[in-house]
Order: sequence, then C-alpha cells, then structure tokens
Amino acid sequence: MVNVLCNSDSVLNQFMAEIRDVDIQKDSLRFRRNMERIGEIFAYEISKKLQYEMKEVTTTFGIANVPVLIHSPMLATILRAGLPFHQGFLNFFDQSENAFISTYRKTHKDRSFSMSIGYSSIPDVEGKVLILCDTLVATGSSMLMAYKELISKGRPSHTHIVSILASVEGLDNLKKHLPQDDVTIWLGGVDDELTAQAYIVPGLGDAGDLAYGKKI
Repeated sequence: MVNVLCNSDSVLNQFMAEIRDVDIQKDSLRFRRNMERIGEIFAYEISKKLQYEMKEVTTTFGIANVPVLIHSPMLATILRAGLPFHQGFLNFFDQSENAFISTYRKTHKDRSFSMSIGYSSIPDVEGKVLILCDTLVATGSSMLMAYKELISKGRPSHTHIVSILASVEGLDNLKKHLPQDDVTIWLGGVDDELTAQAYIVPGLGDAGDLAYGKKI
C-alpha cells in the first residue's frame, strides 16, 4: 500500500512548499523545523494504524477510560539528512527505541555509483512495528539497503517506509523489492524526473546540506 499525503489538502502542503522554496531554504533552522513538522504529521497518520488498549486514568474528578498504545513503534532513520525528519516522529512516539544507519555513495570511474552501509546502530527488531524514515527516495537504493540492514536484526511485524519526497523511479524500485504483505509506504509527494546523477526534479536539493551545511 502506498499513501501520498500531498494528494489531499492539508497544512502538510504548506510545509512541503517551504522546504522546496530556494529562498526559504536559506534559513537552515526553518528548513530543519519544517522537516520535523512533516515528521510529526506522518507520525500522527501512522498512529491511526497502530494497536491500542483501554487504560483507566485517574483525573481530579474521577476515572476516564482512554485508548493508549500497546507498544511504541521502533523508529529508524538514515544519517544525516533524516535526523530532523526522525525527530518529528520521536516527538510523538517518545517512548520508542531508535535505530540509526549511515549510507554513502561511492562514485566509480565511469561516473556510475553504488551505495554502501557505513555504520549502523540497531536494537532488536523482532516482532516490532518499524518506522523507517528518510528525507528523499531518489533511486530507492539507500532505503532498500537500510531496510535489509534492519531486518538482519529481526523480522518486524510490520514496516512503515516514510519519505518526504520520492521520484517515480524510486517509488517503483521500492514497490518492486519490498515485501507486499507487511510493508506500507508513506510519501509526502512524488516527482516525475530523476537525473543521471540521481537528483529528483523539481525535488528540493540536497537535504543534508540544507539542514546542516555543505560538506566537502
């Protein structure tokens, strides 16, 4: 199942417009905060798919029966661009365990490139609901690689793959290689074009650089 949130009118589209805007992007604090707010919106939407149980809560005047989460989902992100987006999820699922994965692009002499895992810190995933988020899905290679790294530590009961923006090619790659029965894909938007250098067009640029400064 694929859910594209920008297909419905909501304040999400305001934040999507701002993270794409080259003038607003000059304010890295606002760029990070917008990614965080988008993460919060996704967290709220995904929370509707989780399991709840009734809990008696003592108030000043009596007892209230309130549905609460049975288990918090495990949160995972890809460093470094995914960190502000991940924080939005953590703001809502503040009892969650967290996994972090670093991937990097290796460029070859023929100007082609491949992706590799640089670092991972992953709790036991077995039987848990997993939310794996990253800012962009260009080719989908990083997300697929991170997913494989995560499930090497256990089999989640269900996985939510989340990205602010994907290319059509990247989305097709995810749908082709991810399990169909226990994975849900959530996207803010989908853009048609992907360049030979794997940049989404119109996209939003290099999210990591915009959030934290240009790397050398």
